[in-house]
Amino acid sequence: MQLNVLKPPKRESLCPKCAGLCCRYVALPIETPKTRGDFDDIRWYLAHEGFSIFVDEGDWYVNIAARCKYLTDDNMCGIYLNRPRICRTYKDDNCDYHGGDYGYDLYFSSTEELEEYMAKKFPKRKAKRKSKAV
Repeated sequence: MQLNVLKPPKRESLCPKCAGLCCRYVALPIETPKTRGDFDDIRWYLAHEGFSIFVDEGDWYVNIAARCKYLTDDNMCGIYLNRPRICRTYKDDNCDYHGGDYGYDLYFSSTEELEEYMAKKFPKRKAKRKSKAV
């Protein structure tokens, strides 16, 4: 008896339609900042061109705008058959091609944006006045 195995139809890749958006940045997880000092360290990232910070589902990331050196002029992978595992396992069902708002919990692209957030998170304490004894 022969069993017919139904295979899902092969889906066309979105890569040929895209501008290689996923190949133009690197996002790395960072520790969740808790103190003023932690946030001040994050300011250092934002003081550099091409860096941003985002929070997605509670996890913090540093995002570095950096084009992959193997991205070809037609926005395809120049080493496709030998691409890194991260690239091989990337799925285009939730990729950058779909565009729109990423729905980040938080997003900072400048030190000023982070400082504004810090001012709300760490309000300045009012200084206690010392009374003069007369």
